[in-house]
Amino acid sequence: MTKTAGASALSPARRRICVALLVVLGFSLGCSEFAVIGVEQEIADAYGVTLAEAGQLISFFAMTYAFLTPLLTLATGRFKRFHLVVAYSAVFCVANLVQSLAPTFDILLASRVLIGAVSGTFLGVGITFIPELVDPKRTSAMISVVYAAFSVAMVVATSVGKALAALSDWRIIMWAALALALVTCAALIALLPREGATDEPATAGEQVRLLFEPQVMTGIAIFVFGVGSIYVFYGYVTPYLETVLGMSPLAASATLMAYGAGTFASNLLSGWVDSRFGIRALCVTFPMLSVVLFTLWLAGSSQPLGLACVMAISLLMYIASVPCISMFMNTAIRKHPKALTLASSLEATAFNIGIAFGTAVGGVIVSNLGLANVGAVGAVFALVALGLVLVTIPLERRSRAEA
Repeated sequence: MTKTAGASALSPARRRICVALLVVLGFSLGCSEFAVIGVEQEIADAYGVTLAEAGQLISFFAMTYAFLTPLLTLATGRFKRFHLVVAYSAVFCVANLVQSLAPTFDILLASRVLIGAVSGTFLGVGITFIPELVDPKRTSAMISVVYAAFSVAMVVATSVGKALAALSDWRIIMWAALALALVTCAALIALLPREGATDEPATAGEQVRLLFEPQVMTGIAIFVFGVGSIYVFYGYVTPYLETVLGMSPLAASATLMAYGAGTFASNLLSGWVDSRFGIRALCVTFPMLSVVLFTLWLAGSSQPLGLACVMAISLLMYIASVPCISMFMNTAIRKHPKALTLASSLEATAFNIGIAFGTAVGGVIVSNLGLANVGAVGAVFALVALGLVLVTIPLERRSRAEA
């Protein structure tokens, strides 16, 4: 293969393939992260741990992801993106192999931490290739598609994993995630441009200033409570469907597939909402989410009403993503151009802080109050997210005026 100087030297067909591979990367990262959600009960049974302990596979992953993503981004600012892709690919694939083979729960937990350590930065670096591979007018749309692939993977891995566990072996979903990781990473290394416009070295100090922008800080907090409001419930969605709503394993799997379709629509809706209304749209999104979560709590074991609420949650789940991503990246472009990679990774970082927060709170609720009560706590968190949006809007307006 001929070594290219950058994306501008690539043929149009190869550019399209690279963009498609970045979408597949988002899907692969999502599959590796969420493969355990659909088989939590099977994992708990196999390793002799409680369901709440099995939930640590989600929360530990998310905490590692959230903590190390910005640190790795800051520490690797002096390296070329392609070299980082190669390094992250190697770690990601090895960690998936360990996850597939783990003989003990502790080793499985360690593999989850290792995957979480590189996933956020891997995705953030990948996204920085997109502005060089597509027309500027399509950049935001393609970024939203990458995140849509990540979120769809969340539900596909959950539902397929559950179905495979019911029909055969819960480890099959782990092997499938490994195979996808190997193929995707090999193709990215073969086809991505070796150099690019954003390869200029950046010190940690030049990047970290972005984190002190007021609207960036409140934007991160929006994710913590907004995503946390959902993961109080979604972190335990499979046992919720089976235990509270009384669904069979296969019916729960089918429900999660439908949920995945809802989250895909949610991501696309997020891009449309951002282009029309920006972050102001979240003044409507979070009150709606709070009402739905509160209704989920009121529904109790009523399967029709409970399922209606679950599907409504899927449609609202990702609407906040693109408005916040746009705010992070636009702030970087205006004031901190060398922090663009950090800006692109902030959504994933903040999202996983929200996952860890929500899953941990959900574990406390499940252990002490019962699965049926997770919706009420989520409803309160959604209202906190609304308050943070109301604080962020004037901060973002002021930042644009100062630029």
